[in-house]
Amino acid sequence: MSDEVNPTKIRARERVLINIASRRARRFAALTVFGGFCWLVLLLAHDRSRAHGHIGGRLEWSITLTVVVMLLARGINLGRPVTAGHAATAAVLLLSGLSLHLLSFRFIADMLVIAAGAALMWPMASRPDPAALPRIWELICHTRGDPLAPFAMHSSKSYHFNVQGTAALAYRARLGFAVISGDPVGRHTEFTDLVADFAAMCHARGWRIIVLCCSENRLSLWRDAAVLGESLKAVPIGRDVVVDVQRFTMTGRHYRNLRQAVGRTHNRGITTQLIAEQDVDDELAAELADVLYASHRGARLERGFSMILDAAVEGRYPGVLLMIARDRLGRVDGFHRYLLAGGGSDISLDVPWRRPGAPNGIDERLTVDMITWSKTQGTQRLSLAFAAFPELFDNENRSAIDTFYYHVITLGSPLIQLESLYRYLRKFHALGRRRYVLLSVRHIPAALVILLSLEFQPRRRTLARPPRRHDRAP
Repeated sequence: MSDEVNPTKIRARERVLINIASRRARRFAALTVFGGFCWLVLLLAHDRSRAHGHIGGRLEWSITLTVVVMLLARGINLGRPVTAGHAATAAVLLLSGLSLHLLSFRFIADMLVIAAGAALMWPMASRPDPAALPRIWELICHTRGDPLAPFAMHSSKSYHFNVQGTAALAYRARLGFAVISGDPVGRHTEFTDLVADFAAMCHARGWRIIVLCCSENRLSLWRDAAVLGESLKAVPIGRDVVVDVQRFTMTGRHYRNLRQAVGRTHNRGITTQLIAEQDVDDELAAELADVLYASHRGARLERGFSMILDAAVEGRYPGVLLMIARDRLGRVDGFHRYLLAGGGSDISLDVPWRRPGAPNGIDERLTVDMITWSKTQGTQRLSLAFAAFPELFDNENRSAIDTFYYHVITLGSPLIQLESLYRYLRKFHALGRRRYVLLSVRHIPAALVILLSLEFQPRRRTLARPPRRHDRAP
């Protein structure tokens, strides 16, 4: 039996049955939610005064129905449509709840009835669209100056194209929020109309908009509150680190540490090799998998959404290059994964992998050799990574609030070591433009949960591991 889901069944479940777009209906729904809350308070206060805190059966059912009405009204107020899948799920829950009521299982029955109301107005989700990869790759090839453009290929993302198919947004909808990943790709003159069309689609599906890692020069796309339906606040989260390839040189005092790191690898006999990921054979894939899984304890799982590409070493995506470092004996000590954009004008580092115990300076050597190769190919920019909160890490005289933020950020060090990453990136003296999260202030608590889940929710890595690992030769 095939494990694939039939697309026809998916479309049938997502067919919209009811979609109330009237502003008057939404306002009335908002009043209903407020009125329902007040009614609940009165019911509970009146019952406590009469029955000393004991909730009777009739009152219990009244509370249940009031909560259901509030859930339905809230869904209407948010503009959420009712799909065939939602209606079917709600019907099953409702019938189950009513049946249990007849059997006197009142508490479970009430919970099922409330769940039916929640299911009927549950937000629609987006679905990944792997079939759109060729179209997205074509747009990435026409996108210049955007270090995050290649990450639009991530398999978990959905896409919204303009009518002509010349521009697109990568996003993921979760719990009623559409999280846009980076900037649009494709023809930049079409971006304004693309964003307006996307906002209209979100409005029809009851989604609120969050823009993750918006670049400094694309902020204006998201500032029209009349188009978006709400005003989005721009919160800076860091800077791109982009090397000007044609002007890069390691001369001068600023690059002393970088020169020394690279020199150490030459003294240790480290050599490098560049190969397209799709050209990797089984033998090399096994070597690279050995390094990947040995690099750290969490390597069995994949994480990330906005600034990472999944399926490392699987050859799934076009435009991916691997810069590989080998020791004197020819064993792989580490490798970097690089992504092309703009027809080769831009290259972005995805993830570096390094075997424990490998000589210091391997990452610097791989990066410098990649810059050297890129220079011969006419590449203009090479993005090393994203430096999160560089001003915070550079500030040695932090205020009390800065110290608090610093400690909060460092709590995530087991998952991503932002400070040590910044110390490494600082060697290249290539801090670029800022990037921002755009969101409504009233959505900040929910947005934190959604963004953290998107970036750090683990997924099992599908790369086959070699049968056994060999110990390092003396």
